[in-house]
Amino acid sequence: MKFAHLITGSLFLLAANAAFAETTLRIGIQDDPDVLDPHRSRTYSGRLVYTALCDKLVDVSPQLTYVPQLATAWNWSEDGKTLTMTLRDGVTFHDGEVFDAVAVKFNLDRARTLPDSLRKSELASVDSVEVVDAKTVAIKLKQPDATLISQLSDRAGMMLAPTASATDVGTKPVCSGPYKFAQRVQQDRIVLERFDQYWNKQAYHFDKVIFLPIPDTSVRLANLRSGDLDIIERVAPTDVKTAKADSTLQVFNTPGLGYMQLMYNTNNGDRAKTPMGQDPRVRKAFETAIDRDAINQVVFEGLYAPSAQPFPSSSPYYDKSLPVPARDVEQSKKLLAEAGVKLPLNVELKVANNPIAQQVGQIIQAMTEEAGFKVNLVATEYATLLSEQQAGNFQIGMSAWSGRPDPDGDIHQFVTCKGGQNDGHFCDPKLDELLNKARTVNDTAQRQALYFQALRLLASDVPTSYLYFDPRIIAMSSKLTGFVPNPDGLIRLAGVAFK
Repeated sequence: MKFAHLITGSLFLLAANAAFAETTLRIGIQDDPDVLDPHRSRTYSGRLVYTALCDKLVDVSPQLTYVPQLATAWNWSEDGKTLTMTLRDGVTFHDGEVFDAVAVKFNLDRARTLPDSLRKSELASVDSVEVVDAKTVAIKLKQPDATLISQLSDRAGMMLAPTASATDVGTKPVCSGPYKFAQRVQQDRIVLERFDQYWNKQAYHFDKVIFLPIPDTSVRLANLRSGDLDIIERVAPTDVKTAKADSTLQVFNTPGLGYMQLMYNTNNGDRAKTPMGQDPRVRKAFETAIDRDAINQVVFEGLYAPSAQPFPSSSPYYDKSLPVPARDVEQSKKLLAEAGVKLPLNVELKVANNPIAQQVGQIIQAMTEEAGFKVNLVATEYATLLSEQQAGNFQIGMSAWSGRPDPDGDIHQFVTCKGGQNDGHFCDPKLDELLNKARTVNDTAQRQALYFQALRLLASDVPTSYLYFDPRIIAMSSKLTGFVPNPDGLIRLAGVAFK
């Protein structure tokens, strides 16, 4: 009887130890992601979830070089029209399907042909995908494409399980990353669980990873300081001093690739039929009434980088002869007079429903009012904002882009006639010609000349106004170790563990 009692006690102890050993990492993110289908999604918060959920063919290092992930090696044919990739052995999807060249072909073909795929323009150069053998795939191109490796390092290169993808991928994605999908409660949480068959599972140390969307930056930080969260992303500049002063936290501030833009509806449905949508002088007047430096000082405590281009100043494709224009209210009024519009001109500006976006919107509202605009601010949940932009239900939308190492990823899909994220449906064949050609050129000087011409066309037609680049500020519990920050801001969990 005593022996039985000892066994029972031991079982309870083992059970208690097992429960204690289960580790859960809680990450506070700014927005609830949109659909969790890599080929159809567009939110940055979705990319944060994908980093733990869906492996890609190629990854990006902290030095912004391309490194192996599901592809271990790749090489180009002499004419630059065939990319051959060697695939990692021993990889399985979360449902047990084997990852091989057939799966790569399925995914790239799906990304290129799915009716509502946002990856079409990213993979427009691909003519066909051929299975050479189980671990070798050949991507045949219509013309050389200097951007393709970059595209394959993000959503266009994420691999879904082919059989499972016959169902609704967006609500239950099946990938091959270190964590598998377990649960989603809209606007509340996304729960991932450790995938024990992951090819590099020894580098991952949490049993569960929970992403919790919390739009209010101050609330995110308060939850981190109280211990209810372990990591938060997009820390507000106004909260950096507080976070750094807290000995229980650590803060990572990395120069970022991402920017904020005002996208104008120029040709997407009835809401484009306004002076703002139809006359570039009105758009230029709106932009000219904005003081980007003032926004940076008032909202971001000088930590952001004002810009009027889609490339950061560190990029070789940044045009130094196009500096950030100074605010000029009189010039703005002059442009409106030339356009012959009746003042005040009513304009609707949609912004995300987080405090920072709303504060930027309020400053723009006040500044442009001095020039003759009457701005109606409409705040909405971010994924909804993007959905409404895509549907043409907007006049001006303030939306963020997280940035890419290759310049094509920061411009082509937003302003070319058939660009996957060109919500305003702006179209200039000359601009298309320049940006399409830039995709085929590897020489930096030649690409630079093409992008400089494109930037001048954009400055003239103003389909979008670039406002600023933001650093990637991440804060986490000092109990965590092993985190390596990256300019893309993504939270890679390899090597991250509780001390």
